[in-house]
Amino acid sequence: MDKTLTMSTKELSRLEVMQRLKDKRLIQKEAAKLLGLSIRQIKRLWQKYQKQDAKGLISKRRGKPSNNRIDAGVSQKVLDLIKKKYADFGPTLAHEKLLEIHKVQLSRESVRKLMIAEGLWKPRRAKKCAVHQMRERRACLGELVQIDGSDHAWFEARGERCTLLVFIDDATGKLLELLFVHAETFFAYCEASRQYFERYGKPVAFYSDKHGVFRVNIQQPLGEGRGMGMTQFGRAMHELDIQIICANSPQAKGRVERANQTLQDRLVKELRLRNLSTIEAGNQYLPEFREDFNRRFAVPPRSTHDAHRPLLKTENLDLILTRQDTRLLSKNLTIQFNKIIYQIQSDRPGYALRNAQVTICENAQGVVTILYKNKSLPYSIFKKLPHQAEAVDSKNLNHVLLVPLPPPSDHPWRSYGKHLNGNPIQEILPNGTH
Repeated sequence: MDKTLTMSTKELSRLEVMQRLKDKRLIQKEAAKLLGLSIRQIKRLWQKYQKQDAKGLISKRRGKPSNNRIDAGVSQKVLDLIKKKYADFGPTLAHEKLLEIHKVQLSRESVRKLMIAEGLWKPRRAKKCAVHQMRERRACLGELVQIDGSDHAWFEARGERCTLLVFIDDATGKLLELLFVHAETFFAYCEASRQYFERYGKPVAFYSDKHGVFRVNIQQPLGEGRGMGMTQFGRAMHELDIQIICANSPQAKGRVERANQTLQDRLVKELRLRNLSTIEAGNQYLPEFREDFNRRFAVPPRSTHDAHRPLLKTENLDLILTRQDTRLLSKNLTIQFNKIIYQIQSDRPGYALRNAQVTICENAQGVVTILYKNKSLPYSIFKKLPHQAEAVDSKNLNHVLLVPLPPPSDHPWRSYGKHLNGNPIQEILPNGTH
């Protein structure tokens, strides 16, 4: 046997089997089973081995170009498209765009190899990750919904930095709601939740981090709306019979954390391809993106039961999803809220409402509703009290300065300027006067 022959592992295996056939230690049927070939192919290999010995088992195409190689023109076209439009895309996303937009029929691995050869993609060695205990997905859609806000330059240099609120189902990995907002606030989550409830219904539970919107993070909660140790969002979800569970670590809610990483790659590039640069334009595109994302990545649940529950007729989201506080009416039927004194207008005798407990509801537009026994009380603004500057954290500063006044509504409001949070101070005028 020529010792200078170079043989692959597969060819060496065939040589060993042919030698055993020659020594009559195997029959052709057994050789075919060992090599995973048909008996007819074993006969052809045996004939070549008898004529040329080991040399007859070496592939005749060694050193020649593959018959399945990519045409040079196609490779150049793909590289030109990637350099022009998708230079910072990963191979998977670039492959999807080449197929969907440019109708280029090329495998994902071929695109990856071309990008590596051209220096457009650097293969990364997988990091050794910390091991965390596996948690099986929930069985039903709507049984557990992970929610989070991702602050990111979603519009890159074309628009302002903002936050994307993400609601993802634990059982299916399905994006149930996406919404661009200025910051993670109570009213931002209320807006996203309202859209979600109206589309799917109420989930059994929300799974979140320990953000102050979801959980009171002080030992002895005091102050507005916190007598029971609940945040405003927690109180609203309690009224809707939705449980809030807070994770101890980011890894515990890994599904929404990984979704945020994927969105920061894919969604940013989709917004760039469509030249979208504002929160309003981005929110109009999000339903289309959500549907495409779910088609690609969502998985079927173990159970076909949908755990979402419909909204009850008694569950008025316009009132539940407001900032609420309780006050006692004075002898003069006045109350103070947010440095404003409100005078209750009532036809009944004044003593009937003295010291009555009322609920003050303020919505995202700053409109105040005063409830007594679940019925609205008419009021006027008696006096605005001076107040010192309020503390605002740095990530909400831009939002505080940039939020415009809301458009006029059908109600006869009189505007008294703006609070620090951008909301107008308004008064309901009696008898429809202006």
